[in-house]
Amino acid sequence: MTSTAQTQPDPTPTGPAPVDLADRAPARSAEARVQPVLTRATTLILAATTGAIAANLYYAQPLLATIAATLDISTGTVATVVTATQLAFAAGLVLVLPLGDIVERRRLLTGLLVLDAVGLVGFAVAPSLPVLLISCALMGVGNIAAQVLVPAAASLAGDAQRGRVVGTVITGLLIGMLAARTVAGVVSQLVGWRPLFLGAAVLMLLLTLVVRRVLPATGPVADRPTYLDTLRSTARLYRQLPLLRVRAAFGALGFAAFSLFWSTAALLLGGGRYSFGPAAIGGFALLGIAGAVAANAVGRLRDHVHPLPTLVAVLVIAGAFGVLLAAPHVLACMVVGIVVLDIGVQGLHVLNQRTIYELEPAARTRVNSVYMTFYFLGGSLGSAAGSLAWERAGWTGVCVTGLVISALAVVLWTATARRSPRSILKEVSCPAS
Repeated sequence: MTSTAQTQPDPTPTGPAPVDLADRAPARSAEARVQPVLTRATTLILAATTGAIAANLYYAQPLLATIAATLDISTGTVATVVTATQLAFAAGLVLVLPLGDIVERRRLLTGLLVLDAVGLVGFAVAPSLPVLLISCALMGVGNIAAQVLVPAAASLAGDAQRGRVVGTVITGLLIGMLAARTVAGVVSQLVGWRPLFLGAAVLMLLLTLVVRRVLPATGPVADRPTYLDTLRSTARLYRQLPLLRVRAAFGALGFAAFSLFWSTAALLLGGGRYSFGPAAIGGFALLGIAGAVAANAVGRLRDHVHPLPTLVAVLVIAGAFGVLLAAPHVLACMVVGIVVLDIGVQGLHVLNQRTIYELEPAARTRVNSVYMTFYFLGGSLGSAAGSLAWERAGWTGVCVTGLVISALAVVLWTATARRSPRSILKEVSCPAS
């Protein structure tokens, strides 16, 4: 039987629901006027800070061969550094990130950045693989700070600017991920890889001062739930929001493909026919920055209304691995493959995040926790698959694995795109409580 509450007029507009919250500003101008508005300068500072934090997860990737030689371990074994960091990061996404909705934001960020700095120092002075892996775990958890900043920026932005702010901060994060490889290659070739990580630790401590200066203090949360209640509510969001589950799966597959490539690219470029040094290997990551910038434009497409942009992004990823098959023999294929792969992966990521931040505005950090947990679990599996494929079948095995991941994403799209646009729009307009 229909209840009285259900028969009351729905305050949600009856027309097609917009994707970007900025489009709702005219109908909610009074509310938008009283919401905090980030200046462009502050937005850029948050984007740069997020990118600098995220970079810590990727400094080691172009240096794997160099680190292996220093510690006298195999290249296959040293790849576990990437896997360990991403697994620790995924654990932090589950156990730490939900605190962003209940703990004072600046205090949480300060603790995470200090932990990140401790891990970076440990990595810099590590005499053996076990110490290196422990340091990676600390770095992985500390890097949750970047994922606290993204939904924080979304919450601080007014309705009329939220889409632009989120896109800018995510683009900063992506550029940090990619530029890290170039910075790592150049700095390590000039002064060695250990000073690189010491410098990154100092930068994290400086960023604690920046964060405390530019972010406003968050007041006490009314009826603040316990930590366990917060974790339960995060799991409940995963169960109640089908679109979140779909986007988390796409994110996991996309980042698996990304990590598969970047965890093994240094091994191809550093040996065999090419034998490039760390600086040259890191320089290849600059190609991906063009992809990240292009991905921001891709992410503006209205994927709620039509699912085609997601399929296009997946097919772009598949095409990239097809081109990369020839990379051991044709350097131009490596160049083209990097640009195309990053456009596909980062475009898919931006599409996903712009979607999930509209599902439950009151719990953006927890929604981000769910999405990014699956995202980095996918990355961990991708890195592990890359190590296995490289040792068993070389570069061809890596690319074939990438094509298999792309095929799984196409299957997922085929299964989920059958949902009508109306049902998807209804979910976005009326998220679960």
